Amino acid sequence: MVRWVALAADWLRPIYEQIRTGVMAGGYVQVDETPIRYLAPGHGQTRQGYLWAYSRPGGDVLFDWQTSRAAACLENVIAVDFTGTVQCDGYSAYPAFADRRAGKVTLAGCWAHARRRFHEALESSPRTAGWIMRQIQHLYRIEKDLRARHAGPHLRAAVRLHQSRPLIARLQRALTRLKLGRRHLPQSPLGQAIDYALGQWITLEVYLRDGRIEIDNNLCENAIRPTAVGKKNWLFVGAAEAGQRGAILYTIIESCRRRGIDPHAYLRDVLARLPSMTNWQIKDITPEAWAKAHHPAALQAAS
Repeated sequence: MVRWVALAADWLRPIYEQIRTGVMAGGYVQVDETPIRYLAPGHGQTRQGYLWAYSRPGGDVLFDWQTSRAAACLENVIAVDFTGTVQCDGYSAYPAFADRRAGKVTLAGCWAHARRRFHEALESSPRTAGWIMRQIQHLYRIEKDLRARHAGPHLRAAVRLHQSRPLIARLQRALTRLKLGRRHLPQSPLGQAIDYALGQWITLEVYLRDGRIEIDNNLCENAIRPTAVGKKNWLFVGAAEAGQRGAILYTIIESCRRRGIDPHAYLRDVLARLPSMTNWQIKDITPEAWAKAHHPAALQAAS
């Protein structure tokens, strides 16, 4: 059965590469990573690898397996000619990657990650952390209203500049006063939350100027979530080289899910047709193309 799965992953690789091209084509991609253990023969134990997720809001998600969490992993997926915005958390690999692509890549921060730090500080500093979280909640209410209005990028940018920018400016002033006032120890939960937010501030403001950018990285985190369930079941990847096969399969399944199509029906059809197809026909059997041909109503709902 393992060999069957490996063969299926190899057959699906051209579709995977086609999805990669689509994810990177829009000039805006969300990125996140999650640790997954894998067997390392000769070491007598498992070692830590990482499944990276590259998500295009409104499009597909691409998974990539790496045995490290270094900035070089991003170089392996994001093409050298990519120009645009990468949305991510505050992990140091991302600014290191952006520095290598100076002038080509802009980092956008994630307000959900910033908010999470203040939520963790609620127990020790309920009044201050609670006030900060309410300010962030106002930002999310603005985004909720924009979604309800089906606002496009131009309207989103205009509303954010008019409504969100003053809130963010007030929040920055408050955080700066708290830091300079030294009323909270730097290593306290609130002190760490303040340092994280101010350290990410330039990236947290990026979404104000570009209506395409989301307020947070949650779409990408949601795509990774099924792998957490998987890890509880299978615990680790059988070998380092098997990790990329898993990445291919996760990519196909998640792309089907985003398009509202049945992965079993898709794979049954595509795997039967792939052996007789040429490379130039691959674009016609991606989950996106398959949804258009077989399930247009679901595609419209997903978009």
